[in-house]
Amino acid sequence: MPTDRITFPGHDGAELAARLDLPDGPHLATALFAHCFTCGKDIPAARRIAARLTTMGIAVLRFDFTGLGHSEGEFANTSFTSNVEDLIAACRYLDGRGLPPDLLIGHSLGGSAVLKAASQIPQIRAVATIGAPFDPQHVTHNFADALPEIIAKGVAEVSLGGRPFKIGKAFLEDVAAGALTPAISNLDAALLILHAPRDAIVGIDNASEIFLAARHPKSFVTLDGADHLISRAEDAEYAADVMATWARRYIPLRAPAPPPGAPEGIVRVSEADPDGYLQDVSSGPSHHLLADEPLAYGGTNRGLTPYGLLSAGLGACTSMTIRMYARRKGWRLEHVSVDVSHDKVHAQDADTGVGDKIDTWRRRITLRGPLDDTQRRKLLEIADKCPVHRTLERSSTVLTELVA
Repeated sequence: MPTDRITFPGHDGAELAARLDLPDGPHLATALFAHCFTCGKDIPAARRIAARLTTMGIAVLRFDFTGLGHSEGEFANTSFTSNVEDLIAACRYLDGRGLPPDLLIGHSLGGSAVLKAASQIPQIRAVATIGAPFDPQHVTHNFADALPEIIAKGVAEVSLGGRPFKIGKAFLEDVAAGALTPAISNLDAALLILHAPRDAIVGIDNASEIFLAARHPKSFVTLDGADHLISRAEDAEYAADVMATWARRYIPLRAPAPPPGAPEGIVRVSEADPDGYLQDVSSGPSHHLLADEPLAYGGTNRGLTPYGLLSAGLGACTSMTIRMYARRKGWRLEHVSVDVSHDKVHAQDADTGVGDKIDTWRRRITLRGPLDDTQRRKLLEIADKCPVHRTLERSSTVLTELVA
């Protein structure tokens, strides 16, 4: 995905470092991502979610809050309220670029911040939280041993994730006053709550309280087996897929106009893992799947192989063609299944008289229902009229050009 490295002024004028991840094709909507407490814009979960959304045509802005990552400012002078104000500043930046945000995404305390900020951003259509605490004061358990010192001295240095941070008394007072119930109950946007049942940092009860406080439309999806940081690739990809599918219901994504000669639109294949072979395959904004190679061939086996996709196309077209014919005839065909296998065989085995190997697809078709032998033979004959079958049997032409 193309990425713009940018800065914009935060709540107090300090320059905040950000990445604006852009779709390869038409821009259809914009999302704003808020990271977890003391984390940053480049955590794996944020990168993977942004990569998935851009395949749908959704641009994603992710930034470091004041005093974190590559952003300017002093973290000791920030608060939950300043995080909310940074989010509003990010929205102003996007508005100025003609990319007003439609979707807010927040991870952990960033989830609490987007719930608070949403009421101040009228164009927001949808809000998604991941492992968010219902009460912002929940974050203080991360440095509970230092609370007496912070209260007594006004500030203390604490270790979070192996890094030193200064926490001030003003931060404690701010999160203590940051009740979210009014903001959640008055949320004028669709809400998606993602939470791991075994989250050891923010318990699952927080998701229940957020859900109960919210009005419909609201949805809850459990992230079974995930940790709080959504550090495993498969968990982040699942969360991204759920979020992308859910968002389509509330954010109107206009399908890109197909080019002349391609009435069914364009299939875009984008590399999802440059260290392996995983590919992100999307057809317009509505359909998405993964392609990969098996482990034995250096892949991660998280999607169909390229030949598996060809086999799927042949099997799907065969089943549809049979169903179409049986429906037209009024025959009582109850179910169709097609098993497809692919292999390379020696051409002489196929009676071609050529010594090279050729591709062979084998179909095993199962027809269920009270059909007589004549009907079954006719449906087997119709299977050979499947358009994909005919394409595979004919020679084809592939035209390739390099895009500037």
